[in-house]
Amino acid sequence: MRIKFRSRTSIFLHDLLMVPLAWMGAYWLRFNLDVIPDEYFFSAMLFLPLVIAIQVSAFWTFGLYRGVWRFSSMPDLVRIAKAVSAGMFFIAGLLFLYNRLEGFPRSVMPLYMLMLLALLCIPRFVYRFWKERAIHERIGQRALIIGAGSAGEMLVRDLLGNLNSGYIPVVFADDQPNKYKREIRGIRIGGKVDQLPDLIQQWDVEVVLIAVPSATDSQMRRIVEICESCAVPFQTLPSVKELLSGAVTKANLREVSIMDILGRAPVPLDWKRIQASLHDKTILVTGGGGSIGSELCKQLAKAQPRKLIILDQCEFNLYKIDAELTRLYQQIDHLAVLGDVTDTLAVQQLINAEQPQMIFHAAAYKHVPLLEGQVREAVHNNLMGTKIVAEAAIAAGVGRFVLISTDKAVNPTNVMGATKRAAEILCQNLDRTSATRFTTVRFGNVLDSAGSVVPLFREQIKAGGPITVTHPDITRYFMTIPEACQLIMQAEAVGEGGEVFVLDMGEPVKIVYLAEQMIRLSGKRPGKDIAIEFVGLRPGEKLYEELFHDEEQLMETGFKKLRLAKARVYDNDVWAGKIDALTSACQSQDSPAVLSLLKELVPEFNQSS
Repeated sequence: MRIKFRSRTSIFLHDLLMVPLAWMGAYWLRFNLDVIPDEYFFSAMLFLPLVIAIQVSAFWTFGLYRGVWRFSSMPDLVRIAKAVSAGMFFIAGLLFLYNRLEGFPRSVMPLYMLMLLALLCIPRFVYRFWKERAIHERIGQRALIIGAGSAGEMLVRDLLGNLNSGYIPVVFADDQPNKYKREIRGIRIGGKVDQLPDLIQQWDVEVVLIAVPSATDSQMRRIVEICESCAVPFQTLPSVKELLSGAVTKANLREVSIMDILGRAPVPLDWKRIQASLHDKTILVTGGGGSIGSELCKQLAKAQPRKLIILDQCEFNLYKIDAELTRLYQQIDHLAVLGDVTDTLAVQQLINAEQPQMIFHAAAYKHVPLLEGQVREAVHNNLMGTKIVAEAAIAAGVGRFVLISTDKAVNPTNVMGATKRAAEILCQNLDRTSATRFTTVRFGNVLDSAGSVVPLFREQIKAGGPITVTHPDITRYFMTIPEACQLIMQAEAVGEGGEVFVLDMGEPVKIVYLAEQMIRLSGKRPGKDIAIEFVGLRPGEKLYEELFHDEEQLMETGFKKLRLAKARVYDNDVWAGKIDALTSACQSQDSPAVLSLLKELVPEFNQSS
C-alpha cells in the first residue's frame, strides 16, 4: 500500500518518529552536545517506550490529526502545545512515582518539551509555506478582492487552497483606513475602493471579486459603479441572507446582478413570532404559482406548517412550485390545486374540505396597460375573486386572511390599482363584521417578477436593444421577492385585524437608471452598444407611485421596514350595495357600468387617459 505524504497515516508516523528524536535530543543537549554517559543513556532508552506511549496517546486525545498540514494554523499550534504539555506532565508524574526521578536530569523535561514542539510545528508550517508558494506560482487570473473582512479572508483562503480555482489573489481593497498596508494570508491591503483604477494598474489585476456580503444597496451601487469604470470583469459573493451556511468559496462567486444593486439590505425579522404564528397551521395560498405566491410558499414552508395548500389557475406555474416544494421541503405536507378564485363552488369546496386556519390571498391580475382595456376581467378577478375567497373563509371559520395589495392602490390612475384598492376596502369592512381577522399588506414592484421590467430589459439587451423606457423621469419602488414575502409573514404575525401594512420600499429608483445599470452589468455601454428609447407613458401609468394616501395616518409597528397606514372607514351598508351592483354588472358583461361603479367604490380613482 502506497502512503501519501499528506495522509493521516504519514503524519502520524512523522509525529511518532519525532518523539524519540526529541527525547534523546533533550539528553544530548543536557550534556552539551557531547556523548551521553552510559548510565543516563541506559535510563533514557529504558523509559523511551513509556514516553512514546504517553505522548502518542496525548496526540490522539488533543486531535492533532483533524487538521491538514497544508492549512496548518494557530489552532493547530495550540493543539500541539496542549498535547506536548500534557504528555510531559504525565511522563514526569509517572517517573516521579516510579523512582522519584532518581538519576534523571531535571533539565531534560523542559528541553524535551521545547524540542518536540519544534519538531512537530516546523515541518507543518514549512510544508504549508511550500504549498502556498506553489499555489502563488500557478496559472490563473490575477484577482483584486474588495473587502478585507471575514468573507474576503475566507474567499482568499479558499482560492489559495484550490489549485484549480482559476484565480490568483494579489491585493485587497478596503475602505477601513486602519487596515491599509496590512496583510491577510500574505495578501496586501493596497488601498481604498475609490483607488480601484490605480490598484488594478499597479497590481496588473485581471478580475475584481467583491466580497462584501453585508453591503447595503447604496454601498453596493457605489462599488459597482467604480468597478464599471474599470476595464476588467467583476464578480460578487451573494448577500448575507444567501450565505447563512457560513461557507465562502469560489463556488459562491457569480456575476453581479441588478438585485445586488437594488435590494441587498437584510430585513431584521422576528422569526420566533413568525414561526409561532405559522408553525403547525394549515395554510392556503391563492395564486401560489405566481412570482410572489411561489416565493411565499417557500418562505412559509420554513416555518413548518402542518399543511400547505397552493391554489393557482396556471397549470405550469402550479407544477413548478409543487415540484420545487417536493424537492426542497419533503417533510412538509402540501397540496397543489388547479382552480380559479372566481369559481365560487370550487373555492368553497376547497376551503370546507381542507379547513385552513389562514389564507394568503396573492391571486390577482397585475399588468397595468393590459387591464386598462379589460375592466370587467380585472374587476372579476381582482375584486370579485377576493370577495369569493374572503366570504368562503368567513363561512368556514378561517382565523386569518391576508390580502396582498400594491402601491398602485394608492390614488389609483389605472383599473388594476382601483380593483386592488376596492379589495383593500372590502377586507377592512369584512374585518369589522366577521370573526375572521383580515390584514392587508401593500408594497411596490418586486425585482424580476414575471411580467416586470427587469426580465423585459434582460430580453431587450439579449436581442441587442434598444431598451424601451416610457419616460426619462419615471420612478418606481423596488424590493426583492424574498424580502417582500418575509415582510408579508411578519405583518401576518403582528396584525390584529383591519390594518393596512405598508412595506418600507426605501428610495424610489429611476427606471432609466435601472436600464443603464443592467446594460453595464451585461458588459455593454448605455447609448453606444445598447440604445435607450423613450416611448411615452402607457395607458394607466403614473410617473411615480405612492405608498400612502394623504388621509391615511402613518404609524410605526416596531419592526424595521414594516409600517402601518391607519385605514379609512367606509359605510359598510352603502359599500355592500355598490358591490352587489358591481357583481351584477360583471355577470352581464356590461364593461361601461363596471367602470362607472368601480369609480364609485373608489372615489380617488382618477383614470389617466
